[in-house]
Amino acid sequence: MKLFLLTALTMVSFAANSLLNRAALAEGVIGPANFASIRVASGVFMLLFLLALRDHHIPRPASPSWGAIAGLSAYMLGFSYAYVSLDAGLGALILFGGVQITMFAGGVIGGDKPPVVRWAGMFLSMGGLALLFWPSDYGAIHLGAYLLMTIAALGWGIYSLMGRTVTDPLHATAWNFTYSLPIVVAALLLNPDTQSTTQYGVMLAIISGAVTSGLGYALWYSVLPRLGATVGALSQLSVAVIALVLGAFLLNEEITSKGIVASALVLGGIGIGILGAGLKKKRQR
Repeated sequence: MKLFLLTALTMVSFAANSLLNRAALAEGVIGPANFASIRVASGVFMLLFLLALRDHHIPRPASPSWGAIAGLSAYMLGFSYAYVSLDAGLGALILFGGVQITMFAGGVIGGDKPPVVRWAGMFLSMGGLALLFWPSDYGAIHLGAYLLMTIAALGWGIYSLMGRTVTDPLHATAWNFTYSLPIVVAALLLNPDTQSTTQYGVMLAIISGAVTSGLGYALWYSVLPRLGATVGALSQLSVAVIALVLGAFLLNEEITSKGIVASALVLGGIGIGILGAGLKKKRQR
């Protein structure tokens, strides 16, 4: 039960990140480069502060995990820039679908052998996401934004896979953020935002970085080794449904009948993939 609650809290923090980023860029209160830079910087400050508080000394630099750093940087930049031009629903489908595929593939390559019921749960949940975020009309898709969100999905999938072997989640997350900061700032300097940055935009970026990203990602690294790659991938599909519900309450977004059916498919697929595989193991004992 404790693992379930911690995983659920992590998924809520991921959904909150989507809402914060979407609100900031949709309202034009900050640009994507500034949002990503402030988000990572505030995450660094929060995580190093907590690390110093826990260990009672100034944090000592850790050896960089280049795969995790590259994955985190790709996610942060791709996610922020993609939502400038990409429809929010279609972007979420690309992101979570891409993460699902990346983590399942990484898990299988790494030796995981997902049971058939887990594969069935994955495809059912993916079908629900496709229904939930399928565009109502066939407008042109911005190819650049599509590629950026695909890069973000690949980056987050790799970052999550790297977290399976982490023994100190807070320490690893703090230094991953620290080493990613120069990369994100370099992107800002090479391609600065054209719109102005407001105090409200800065506030949204700080909340996203210090709370829902920094603390949320440290929590994710702590639960992921117990979940495994394929279960972790399935769990993250719930973020789209959580974002839908939170968007209705916080952003006054409408929940349609299609949204209800799609959410049931996503949650049903997660239940089949995780609980079904667990019941099968118990029967075999």
